[in-house]
Order: sequence, then structure tokens, then C-alpha cells
Amino acid sequence: MNPLLQHFDTAPFSKIKNEHYKPAIKQAIEIAKTEISAIVENVEKATFQNTTVALDFTGEKLNQITSIFFNLNSAETNDEIQKIAQEISPWLSEFRNDITLNVALFQRVKTVFEDRKNLDLSPEQQTLLEKQYKGFARNGANLNEKDKTELRKIDAALSKLSLQFGENVLAETNAFQMHLKDERDLSGLPESTKEAAQQLANENGKKGWIFTLDYPSYIPFLTYADNRELRKKMAIAAGKKAFQKNEYNNEQIVLDIVKLRHQRANLLGYKTHAHFVLEERMAETPEKVIAFSNELLQKAKPAAKREFEDLANYAKKLDGIEQLQKWDGAYYAEKLKKEIFDLDQEILKPYFELENVINGAFSIAHKLFDLNFKEVFDIDTYHKEVKTYRVTDLNENFIAVFYADFHPRKGKRNGAWMTSYKPQQIKKGINERPHVSIVCNFTKPTATKPSLLTFNEVTTLFHEFGHALHGMLANTTYNSLSGTSVSWDFVELPSQVLENWCYEKEALELFAKHYKTGEVIPMQYVEKIKESASFHEGMQTLRQLSFGLLDMRWHSQDPSAIQSIQEFENEAFAATKLYPDVAENCMSTAFSHIFQGGYSAGYYSYKWAEVLDADAFEYFLEKGIFNKEVASKFKEHVLSKGGTEKPMVLYKRFRGKEPKPDALLKRAGLV
Repeated sequence: MNPLLQHFDTAPFSKIKNEHYKPAIKQAIEIAKTEISAIVENVEKATFQNTTVALDFTGEKLNQITSIFFNLNSAETNDEIQKIAQEISPWLSEFRNDITLNVALFQRVKTVFEDRKNLDLSPEQQTLLEKQYKGFARNGANLNEKDKTELRKIDAALSKLSLQFGENVLAETNAFQMHLKDERDLSGLPESTKEAAQQLANENGKKGWIFTLDYPSYIPFLTYADNRELRKKMAIAAGKKAFQKNEYNNEQIVLDIVKLRHQRANLLGYKTHAHFVLEERMAETPEKVIAFSNELLQKAKPAAKREFEDLANYAKKLDGIEQLQKWDGAYYAEKLKKEIFDLDQEILKPYFELENVINGAFSIAHKLFDLNFKEVFDIDTYHKEVKTYRVTDLNENFIAVFYADFHPRKGKRNGAWMTSYKPQQIKKGINERPHVSIVCNFTKPTATKPSLLTFNEVTTLFHEFGHALHGMLANTTYNSLSGTSVSWDFVELPSQVLENWCYEKEALELFAKHYKTGEVIPMQYVEKIKESASFHEGMQTLRQLSFGLLDMRWHSQDPSAIQSIQEFENEAFAATKLYPDVAENCMSTAFSHIFQGGYSAGYYSYKWAEVLDADAFEYFLEKGIFNKEVASKFKEHVLSKGGTEKPMVLYKRFRGKEPKPDALLKRAGLV
């Protein structure tokens, strides 16, 4: 019996074996094909109900199985799972093409779409119909047979390449270990970092300390280690991931991906991949994105240059450093920040025990959106570290299942993300509630201490929890418009806006308590956290913009003439460059957001959403950060509505006006 093919509510992780995936996915594709055939072969005239709605509800079993599989491929993978991913990705790409290139199916969708003026549709129904029609048109339904065949080839190749890209980055991350045996090399490092490194060495059967490229190991090392040569070694190792002359090199893969994306866009009648992608975003065109980025760049660059000069002078004065390098930035910035604000990140950590921070996020969600979270132990998980919660409203109505997976492991990719195992939808009159998960890589507990978070990890947790709330509070009819199924430059609004609560006294008092004494974080620390929030904001903004501009550079022109990735990248970074280039390093070969995740031609959306989030939070600040009226508006017009209407329409309904960058520039101290 294949557990994936049985009916289940929550994912039956403990029953699933690797050999179950391929047969289950094969069968689920067949089930979905049968559902599609039923729509196509329906002899009745195409209607909104028998075509548009019917199509939205197809492929549920397939989506259920693939979401389990691909979530595990990110959070708990191994060689066998990666091999299966390589095999099934072309099947799924082929199946998606079978739908979008199905002439008879498209004809029915088109019939309903062309009759839309005569149908009495709600805004959500109109959005579904339009999205569905565009989904076909933008994926080749209007192409001739020869071009359709070409499109299938491109899509199959792209799905394999992006998987290979991610596997190479993970392999390179796992391959590097810096094993230190001399305690003098640990000078400057916090006790907790040393303890974690010693624990890792013990797990590897070695004496001494092991540091890796996993963020909880890598970031503290670059921030605190006094040994400049070792910081350099770590920074170069991180910067040359998948850019070394070995089997994990991603250079050709990057070139292949951008060329295929460009060919695909041309085939569909678009000038570039960015033109294709942005047509369906709030930003609309590459020109608008580049203008938006350059406007922010103009505002941030003078501040960034000033900050960089101050940092370089400080490093020279302190340690006689003649030329500030990339491996010096975090180290001297932390020292300077400590000097200016008298604030040490390590002093803050005891106030941010992971359990307390999670409960703090839950308390804030309760105060704002009337949600209750109860940890439960009867929901199956894929790893013993994963926590599960049942989420209810004030009347005990079931709202969602919430999974949380917090610590780094060998089979888990770096970073933090939110994902879902089951979308929300209303089917046959029943509101099916979502199953949502967040996956992070936070500092692990040690033999003597619980998991104590850096302030950066605290804001990351709130960020991902903001995405999770977007998923949990979804309340739409159709799953393809539910939760985080919104335009990509709108999706970061709920996550980024929630980070703001981490800086507010009223919110911190709920959860920032010393893990030993229970003492609430001293208010002078809160003031310093707020004061220091815009520290080096010019440099931070420049860094974010540099990634967004690199992404646009890759995707808003014809890439066929590009020979050297590193040269191309250096040119793209020219306007935002502060540090000298490092010959061994290249960012693109490990830029997973755009070559493995869904951010291609979309990395700018972090900054775009920051404009929205600063503007939205200003509204909370005006009325009170726990103001029920503002929170209800945000829940009703943004969080619950998913992608049912255009983002700007929803935003204006919440805020009463369009956002301006003023609030962001003010918060960042750039005006």
C-alpha cells in the first residue's frame, strides 16, 4: 500500500519511503489527466463552472504529493531523493505542458474568457478566469505545433537545470569544513559559537572545533573572529560555492538557464525573460524596476559611501588595516556598532530564547488577529526536531496546522523559507483549512544552553511567520488564488511588515525575557536596538539593490553573447561596488533565489515590498501597534484575500491611499 495514494489529512511522513514517490507521482499524473479529459470531453457548452472552476480543482492529489516531496528535498534531502527529483521534474514539466498546450482545453477556457462580459462574476471569479486564460496564453497555448514542441524542450531542460544548480550549491556548502585545533584561533568568538563548533567536532569524531558554511556557524565567525586570515578563508569558501573547477561548478548551468529563459520569452512573444515575468507583477516592466532601483540607489549611495569610509577609517585606526576587504565588513561593523550604541549582539542573545520568541510571535498574532496556537504531538513529522501546532480562532474554530523546523542539518539547504503542504480553498461548501510550514537554520541548543537567537535570527523568524500568517489566514474560494498565491512583489509585504514588531517596546516586553532569570529585556537595550536599526542602512540598501540589479541584468537583455560570468557580474555590480573584487569569488553561481527559487526577474521585490511595509507599519504606529481596527483591516483586505484582486486595489482598501517611499527612507535614516 502506497501511503501517498491513500486519503490523508496531514502528511503521513513516517510511513513514506523513498520508493513510494515515483509510482505515486506517476499515478497522480494519470488521475489529473483523467480529470482534464472529463473537462475537455464534456459535450455541454463551456461555462465558468464546468470549465474554469473544474480546472482549478484538478490535480489535487498530484499537488499534495509533490508538495511533500519537494519540501523534503529542501528540508531533509539525501542522494536518493535528489536522484528522484532529477527523474520526476521532467515528468511534471511535461505534464504542465500537456495542460497549457492542450488545444481543446484552451478552446474551452478561451470561450468562457471571451464571454466574460456577459457573465455575472464576482471580483474573485473574474481574477480566476483572467489568471487561467493568461496562464495558457503566457505558456504557449497560442503557439503553432513546432513552437509548442520547442517550448516543451525548453521547459524540461530548465526544470532539470535549476534542480542541478541547487544540488551543487548544497554539495559545496556541505563539502567545506574548517577544523581548528588551536584555541588561539578562536579569539573573539562568543562562548556559544565555540561550544557549537566543539559539539560539531565531537559529532564528526574529531578534537577541537569545526566551522561550516551553515549560517549559524558562518555568520558569527565572520562577525567576531579576531583572526583575519581565517575570516578570509571562510569568506572565500562561501564566495566560491559552485565556482570551483570541480563537478559542482554552476557556471555553465547559469549560462544555460539564462539563455533558455530568454529563448522561452522570445518564443512567447516577449522581448526578454524580465518582460515576460513582470507583465504579471505590480511593477509591470523592467524599465519601471530599474527606474525604481536607481531612484533608491541615488538616495542610498551617498550614505553608503560615507558609512564605508567611516568603517574603513575605523579599521585603520583600530588595527592598521590599509584596505577594507569583504571579510572585514561584519567584523568591524559589529565593533563600531558596539562602540557607537554600546550594544553587543551577544548581550542580547540571552533575552531571545527560541521558545520565548516563538511564543512571542504567537502572542502578537493573538493580539492582532485573534489566533491561538497550541503545540500538539499527534501530527506526523519528517524529523524529530519539527514542532507542530494546531491553530484556532477565539471560538475554537480550526484555522490551520502549523509546522516549524528551526535548526540546520546535513540534508537541509541554508536560509529560511515558508511553504505549505495543503492550500486553503472552499470546495462543496466546505472551507478546507491550510497546512503551513516554516523552515529556518537557527543556532542550535548546546549541552549547556537552549537555542539563543541573534537579533537577526529573531527578525528572520518573524519574517517567515509573517508569510505563514498569510497562508494560515487565507479565506478564498479557489486554491490557486489562496494565501501566498499573490503577485511576487506583493508576497513579501506580510512577512516584512511583521518584522517591525521586533523593534517595539510593547511587543518585546511580551517575549524578550532572560532565559535564566525571566527578566524582561532592559529598556535601554530596546532603545539601542531601535537606534541601531538604521545603522549602515545605506550599505545594506546598496547590497540589496546590487542583488536586484544583477538579477535584472541577467534577465532583461539577450544573454547569448555572455562569455565570462564573473566579468558580467562585476560590470553589473559596478554602480553599487564598495569592496574590492575577490578573484576566487562569484555570486551568481550560488544565487539560489534566482536560479533555483522563484525570484528570477523578481529579486527587486524585497525592496519594493519594503516600501509597502514601511508605509503599512506607519499606519499601525499612528493608531497603536496593537490597534484592533488597523489589524482587522490588514487581515481582511490583505492577509485573507490572497490573490483574488490586484495587489494595489487590496493595499489601497487597507491603507486608503497608494504607498510612497517616504516612510521607508525615513525609517532607514536616508532622508
